[in-house]
Amino acid sequence: MSDSDGNGGIDRSSVPDGWEVWSEGADGRLVLAYRPDVFNAADFPAPCLPTLYLTHGKRTRRPGVNPADTADSEDWFVTLYLEPDVSLDETIRVPSREAAVERTTELARQFDAGEIDYRELYQVPRETYFERLDELTGGDGDD
Repeated sequence: MSDSDGNGGIDRSSVPDGWEVWSEGADGRLVLAYRPDVFNAADFPAPCLPTLYLTHGKRTRRPGVNPADTADSEDWFVTLYLEPDVSLDETIRVPSREAAVERTTELARQFDAGEIDYRELYQVPRETYFERLDELTGGDGDD
């Protein structure tokens, strides 16, 4: 598998700069964390650590979710969280882990390049935080 290091894990050289492999499960789950060096409570709020989750079966924390959307699925899912209750509007569904790893790394690159409009994901604007995050990601805030 091209996304693997030979042991079923991700090739860490494919992880874009700014992102770290936070955890990787034997079942193929993968969590990437964005700049944990700055989301340390002193520079940026630790609970706001952007994370990308790759799971076999849809990852959800919300009760009452449709069981058809959960771990019984054969598909792989990629979700970008900006905070525990703030995520990219859609979870990306792909048919294979290899395709999911490719989509995860592409989404990581887009985020780091400032190509994701995270402002739209928040119900309550946080302008000062957004300005600082724009500086970190290279975004211009004029989307």
